[in-house]
Amino acid sequence: MISIQNVKKVYASLKGKVTAVDDVSIDINAGEIFGVIGYSGAGKSTLIRMLNGLEIPTEGSVTVADKQVSRIKGGELRKARQEISMIFQHFNLLWSRTVRENIAFPLEIAGIPKAQRLKRVNELIKLVGLEGREDAYPSQLSGGQKQRVGIARALANNPKVLLCDEATSALDPQTTDSILDLLVDINKRLGLTIVLITHEMHVIRKICHRVAVMEDGKVVETGRVLEVFKNPQQQITKRFVSQVTEPEETKETIEHLLERYPQGTVIQLGFVGESAEQPLITNLIRNFEVTVNILQGKISQTQNGSYGTLFVHIDGEEPEVSKAIAYIKSQQVGVEVIKNGE
Repeated sequence: MISIQNVKKVYASLKGKVTAVDDVSIDINAGEIFGVIGYSGAGKSTLIRMLNGLEIPTEGSVTVADKQVSRIKGGELRKARQEISMIFQHFNLLWSRTVRENIAFPLEIAGIPKAQRLKRVNELIKLVGLEGREDAYPSQLSGGQKQRVGIARALANNPKVLLCDEATSALDPQTTDSILDLLVDINKRLGLTIVLITHEMHVIRKICHRVAVMEDGKVVETGRVLEVFKNPQQQITKRFVSQVTEPEETKETIEHLLERYPQGTVIQLGFVGESAEQPLITNLIRNFEVTVNILQGKISQTQNGSYGTLFVHIDGEEPEVSKAIAYIKSQQVGVEVIKNGE
C-alpha cells in the first residue's frame, strides 16, 4: 500500500543544510495501523507530509496506493490526494461552518451533487458518533468532538489512507482513548490503512500493529508493537517503552524498598501473551525457600497481544534465589536483575 524507499529530505538554512529525514525505507501494508514515534525534531512530521506530497523528498521515492507521490504534480497530485486524507493536532476546522458543513466541504470541492453530499455526511456523522451536533459550530464543541469532525471530514471522499499528525496530542487522556478507539473501529470497518505519528508510546501501544522509531532523521528501530515492547533494542526505544510499562513512581518505590531490605535481589520481569496470565509468584513461593515482595507491576494491551512488567524483590539463600530466577526464565518470562543480592 505504502512504500518509502531511501527517502532523504534536506532543507537549506542560514546555518547551512539541515537533514530532516535521512535515508528512510519503510513498507506499510494495506489495512495496517502503522505508528511512527519520535521526540520533537526526529523528522516524523516531515516524513508523514511526504506521504501526501506536502513535502517532496530530496532523494528517494514515496509510493502510495500505486501512485508515486514523490514524482507527480498538479492535477494528478490533487487526484491522488483524494485517496490520502489527513487529520491534525489542532483540528484545522472551518470556524464559520457547522459540523455538517465542515464534513461536506471536501465533497463540495470534488463537485459531488448536494443530495449525495447530504447522504454521505449523515453516514459519517453517525460513524463518528456526532448525532445531534450536526448544526453546532466548532466553538461549541469539545476537543474530542472537534477531532471527530476532523476524522469525518477526512473520510468524506472514501480515502484509502488516513494520516494522523499528532492527532491526540491536544486531548486529555480519556478523550484520547475514545478517539483511538474510534480509529481502531474505522480501521476494522473500512479496512483503512492508518499512518500516525506521535511522541506518546501509549498511542502506539493501544492501536498500532507495527511501529517505527525515529531519531535524528533516521529510523533506528522497527517491528511489531508487541515485539518492540518485549525486546526494545535502542536506548531511545527503551525510553519510550518505559513510558507505558514502568509507572513514574517505580524508581522511588524500588529505592524505598532497598532501604528497608538492603539484602536480597530486585528483578524486573517481562511477560508476553499467555505468560502474563500464569500464577508465577504463587509458584515461586510454593516451590522455593524465598520470600517475594511485589514492588510495582502493570499489564498493557497491544493490538498483537498483552505485555506485562513486574518488579519484585526476592530474598533468601543465594542457591534458592538462583533456582527461583532459573525457574522464572524457564517459564518464558524475561528477567533483568536490577540489584544483585548481598
